Amino acid sequence: MIDLYTSATPNGWKASITLEELGVPYTLHALSLSKGDQKTADFLKINPNGRIPAIVDRDEGDFAVFESGALMIYLAEKFGRLLPSDRKGRSEVIQWLMFQMGGLGPMQGQANVFFRYAPEKIPYAIERYQTETKRLYKVLDTQLADREFLCGDYSIADIANWSWASIHFWAGVNISDLPNLQRWIETIRARPAVQRGIVIPEPINFGLTAEELTKMAQSMLVTGAKAA
Repeated sequence: MIDLYTSATPNGWKASITLEELGVPYTLHALSLSKGDQKTADFLKINPNGRIPAIVDRDEGDFAVFESGALMIYLAEKFGRLLPSDRKGRSEVIQWLMFQMGGLGPMQGQANVFFRYAPEKIPYAIERYQTETKRLYKVLDTQLADREFLCGDYSIADIANWSWASIHFWAGVNISDLPNLQRWIETIRARPAVQRGIVIPEPINFGLTAEELTKMAQSMLVTGAKAA
């Protein structure tokens, strides 16, 4: 019914976890970003922006949906789960989804780039994006102070924000002072559908062994990073 075009990234997780949570059968098409699969003529017919993830709904005349947030809304509405049907509840979930799309994803993505990948270490850029990412984490922590999930019930807003916040350590951002965020991350991580979704199309090891990755995550929780 659904063809999923994706790679092992936080945005890719948003699609695969949503499909796993919905229990929807889908056909996986793994794209190699390093080889430029997302820029091929065939894929650009599905997503003119040349980014993952994207889906094609074969049950709807091969209808293509790109942009991870739009994709999540489409699936939740089609299958009637992970998005409230009442106007206010639906709006609240979409607000927090847009929080991730317009804030957390772009800011943490830049923190990743300047902290991990940039050939030249630019302290101003690293501090700027780590600090803004931490500020957004604090917003999530506050929202989670009196509720288990961002909007009360588990939703696509949780999936979207978790896919980024769960790898806070890769951006060099400490969350040891954000207990609500930590609790929420671990609660969602324990969900079977999430555990299945994060290994599609393959596990992300960040170039590290499992032991190194575990030690890095523990170190970030205990000792923290320079970011506020």
